[in-house]
Amino acid sequence: MNTQADIPDEEAWDAWQPAELARRLRDVRLPWCIVGGWALDLWHGVQTRDHSDLEFTILRGDFGAFRRAFSDLTFYTSHSGVVAHLPADRDPPTEVMQFWGHDRAAKCWRIDMMIEPGTHESWAYKRDPSFRRPRAEMVMRTADGIPYLNPSAVLLFKARDPRPKDQQDFERAMPNLPASERAWLKSCLDALHPGNAWARVL
Repeated sequence: MNTQADIPDEEAWDAWQPAELARRLRDVRLPWCIVGGWALDLWHGVQTRDHSDLEFTILRGDFGAFRRAFSDLTFYTSHSGVVAHLPADRDPPTEVMQFWGHDRAAKCWRIDMMIEPGTHESWAYKRDPSFRRPRAEMVMRTADGIPYLNPSAVLLFKARDPRPKDQQDFERAMPNLPASERAWLKSCLDALHPGNAWARVL
């Protein structure tokens, strides 16, 4: 049985770049997209700040296919502040939504893979799946085909408890966020987080 002493250093991140992730997933014909700060930078078309990890989402039913695509990584669950090894022959627990991929050869973490509750046709907000939109509207692509989450949805995640970097991300995104996406984000914030400071700016 693994003990906490067997868990790799949780701070030892040397995440792949989005292009490397896309290269490794080039043969996977299933929905996935980069989220978080990297998604905003893919939308901007330039890296605006450092990123400590690389977050992307998949659908729960597709977990096995993605795990096979990263056969050189060892997977761990990250749930309620605890990181634990996920044996190769075990399905992910239904309550776990986040998985870290560890490169034992390089002794570092490479990816932060998350479960999202949508379908192949629709995207759903993880914290309240009743908020959903067609996947075709919510997953955008760079010129070279890297999929990333619509910036309005990225900001929705960041708005609940914004850290300084989240505030910077919001301020940097605002000038270029289409009016329709600003309106959608505001309606979500008004419903989910009444009085949110970002909603007042929107």
